Amino acid sequence: VMILLSVSGVLTLSVSYSLSVQCLNPVCLWCLNPVCLLLSVSSVLTLSVSTAYSTFYIVGLVLSMQIPFVGFQPIRTSEHMAAVCLRLLQAYAFLQYLKDRLTRQEFQTLFFLGGPGCWGSLLTVIYLTYTGHIAPWSGRFYSLWDTGYAKIHIPIIASVSEHQPTTWVSFFFDLHILVCTFPAGLWFCIKNINDERVFVALYAISAVYFAGVMVRLMLTLTPVVCMLSAIAFSSVFEHYLGDDMKRESPPIEDSSDEDDKRNSGNLYDKAGKVRKHVSEQEKTEEGLGPNIKSIVTMLMLMLLMMFAVHCTWVTSNAYSSPSVVLASYNNDGSRNILDDFREAYYWLRQNTEEQARVMSWWDYGYQIAGMANRTTLVDNNTWNNSHIALVGKAMSSNESAAYEIMRSLDVDYVLIIFGGVIGYSGDDINKFLWMVRIAEGEHPKEIRESDYFTPQGEFRVDKAGSPILLNCLMYKMSYYRFGEMQLDFRTPPGFDRTRNTEIGNKDIKLKHLEEAFTSEHWLVRIYKVKKEENRDPLVHSPRSSSSSRQKYTSKKVQDHPHFSLL
Repeated sequence: VMILLSVSGVLTLSVSYSLSVQCLNPVCLWCLNPVCLLLSVSSVLTLSVSTAYSTFYIVGLVLSMQIPFVGFQPIRTSEHMAAVCLRLLQAYAFLQYLKDRLTRQEFQTLFFLGGPGCWGSLLTVIYLTYTGHIAPWSGRFYSLWDTGYAKIHIPIIASVSEHQPTTWVSFFFDLHILVCTFPAGLWFCIKNINDERVFVALYAISAVYFAGVMVRLMLTLTPVVCMLSAIAFSSVFEHYLGDDMKRESPPIEDSSDEDDKRNSGNLYDKAGKVRKHVSEQEKTEEGLGPNIKSIVTMLMLMLLMMFAVHCTWVTSNAYSSPSVVLASYNNDGSRNILDDFREAYYWLRQNTEEQARVMSWWDYGYQIAGMANRTTLVDNNTWNNSHIALVGKAMSSNESAAYEIMRSLDVDYVLIIFGGVIGYSGDDINKFLWMVRIAEGEHPKEIRESDYFTPQGEFRVDKAGSPILLNCLMYKMSYYRFGEMQLDFRTPPGFDRTRNTEIGNKDIKLKHLEEAFTSEHWLVRIYKVKKEENRDPLVHSPRSSSSSRQKYTSKKVQDHPHFSLL
């Protein structure tokens, strides 16, 4: 029965592991590597633990590899090799087992015969790594240790908002009071250390570091924070709400009784110690009074109640609203729903061909493919950095150069996000510098980030902005016809509410693109790429009228005396 329970537990853990990988791919790294580290530094690597881990690793690995975006990554990337390296410890344990079972001569023979096989396996791994079959550490892995690596070498990683460092506000926003109770729970674990608590401590310390490097890794920190905070609260409640009778020490005989027994026959000796009152003895023996217990207990309960209220509010306002539908609030508290994204995607699905290709920044690739059912050049998978850089180059170039790129990619429509009308800060103009940096990484001769700044090093969209910026494709598509719009009587026409400035180029003309759709609040704008003409226009050389008349008139007419008057 115990064997069946153990097998069922390992299988359940493997299924849970595969489901976690579906939600967040780095979980496969986070679950396996700390376990391998624990088994390496502790003494829990027994036969049963080794069997359970091997079963979990194989079954969980096979299940996770069925996920399309995971594929063969667990066996072809260097980040996952720590789980494989644990086999070295198992091999060492197996050698110790054989050493106890075999004679010295037999063990030496086996060792010399198996040595070349081990060296061959090691050389095979080195060869596969050198040839690229086992991928080296990825840029995301390097950026965990060197926070400036991604911005210099792989800008697309640094451009993702999830890869930004976590601020203290984010820690408090997501964890609330657990930020303070988490270290206390860790101290309680270290105070009474054992193999299980070593794993929790390693998990907590590593999770805190990595969550500080990337905000997305806050998901890996929250489980251990909840566990350690629960230990802290439990310890406090156990200390202040525990049964006093159970913790009461055996009664100690008062010293005054001993003095009475010793001096029972001498009535005139010096006076002994005065016996304390019973209530005074209780106050002396009891370290904490009922008032202190009540105050601490009520304080802990109030903190837990505030934590529950905060979690409910955060879940409702921050993590329950879809990103495709925006909401704004008026001065009177009424709410406005901005449905521009769905409006634009519905227009794409209803008014474009099924084979139409849409070029946009990669942030909106999944939404266009899922809601508009149209082909996109790049999407949120971001697996092809060179392709994303080519799209960034098209957005950063002038219209003629961008048109050549779009025709080479068979682009039919271009979709951009513009927040200058409603003050939406997540539009493409605010993301534009990342497009330039990513494009510069692949095309450094054509695109340079410094060209889009003013001589003072400022990124401006007004008249003082860089001429290259004011004539690039992204700027033209964002501010096309925007110079004719006056949003408020207090602001001039073409006033950008997001950048709080008047745009510098109001007279924008498009040659190779035409406006196809603009949503209600101008949040989503779609442009159609004009097709090439069937034949090139004829180039006519200039000619004078007199020569043409002389060419097509007869000699007799030219000799007429009044011909010059014509």
